[in-house]
Amino acid sequence: MIAGITGFFAISYIIIVNPMILKDAGIPTDLSVFATIISSFIGCLIMGFWANAPVILTPGMGVNAFFTYTVVVAMGLSWQEALAISIVSSIIYVLIAFTKLSEILAKGIPETLKAGITAGIGLFLVEIGLEKAQLIKQGTNSILALGDLTKPATLLALFGLLLTLFLFVRNITGGFFIGILVTSVVGILFGIKDQVSPSVGIGDIGRYSSIVAKGNFSNALTIPFILAVFSMTMILVFESMGLLEGIMPNPKKFKKAFQASSVTSFLSGILGTSPTVAAAESASAIESGGRTGLTSIVAGIMFAISLFFIPLLAFVPQAAIAPVIIITGALMMNQLSRINMFDFSDWFPAFLIVVLIPFTSSISTGLAFGFVVYPILKIAAGRQKELTVATYVLGFLFLCDLVLSALL
Repeated sequence: MIAGITGFFAISYIIIVNPMILKDAGIPTDLSVFATIISSFIGCLIMGFWANAPVILTPGMGVNAFFTYTVVVAMGLSWQEALAISIVSSIIYVLIAFTKLSEILAKGIPETLKAGITAGIGLFLVEIGLEKAQLIKQGTNSILALGDLTKPATLLALFGLLLTLFLFVRNITGGFFIGILVTSVVGILFGIKDQVSPSVGIGDIGRYSSIVAKGNFSNALTIPFILAVFSMTMILVFESMGLLEGIMPNPKKFKKAFQASSVTSFLSGILGTSPTVAAAESASAIESGGRTGLTSIVAGIMFAISLFFIPLLAFVPQAAIAPVIIITGALMMNQLSRINMFDFSDWFPAFLIVVLIPFTSSISTGLAFGFVVYPILKIAAGRQKELTVATYVLGFLFLCDLVLSALL
């Protein structure tokens, strides 16, 4: 039970951060906060009762960036279409999780590409966080430039970043949550707030139904829709697979935990939010002694209780959220340590994934180049025996993705 409470406070920032990111996709903050909490509550219960694993499920950092900044902002689709893409991707995810395909992919996809995906998404989150902190901006003579360090909001974000880093390296329980809270209080004291602050209260739950089951499938047979489904499916499957393999204390529970994650991901699209994944912060619960599903069930109950405290969101500025996004992205980049830097044919495809995701603001583009180049380099090096059928198939599919994206 202590582990469940610990894990909740470690990931509780998602209640604030996820709606703020989805706001850029057009989903109202005062409604997506309910979707975030309810999907997390249901996901944790499914994980606890079905998989009996100490893993917390919440809308994932990274896939919410793909949902917002790639599908909606870059591709120009509506948030309703993005929800439809999320639902279809999750159905495929469920099919993979409940069949032998999960084992084939787990063994067939090279670790270097899995690590590259997580690290690339992490660097993308760092870029988003720096923009929200106004520490970087679009440059006049360069792609990016340093922001105005005299702005109150930027100084507040820097304060929040230093505070949150201090709490994190000291292993303070709930350090991210405390960092957001203290930074928000400082912002209130100095009158620093966003131009448009969300007004959220439990009374708004009556309007929550306006984003439930709103997936728009009218363009489901179009090329952009199909390409987005393919890319989101790859993100969901490999990010979840990598996280679960990395944090699960009992490997025997991987299969059911993977299944629980897939089912919750499907439900999240119906509930009106980006897909849920296993939270990396589950590691804090496991380190606190969590070994069974009771940990995730307690965390789910804590999410339900948090419904009564969401009015506090109105006092949280972007500058308080940015540090958490930056640090989360940096933590995801530690996957670089799993890449064999002494083998060019191994690390260069992963390198392409890592740099192209933030440079193009498109997770799907980064994935495509990495998966296409990997088999090409292995064949060029005369090491095609290292390739699996899954590597060939995904390389071909991502090549089709790039060709079709260029032609459309």
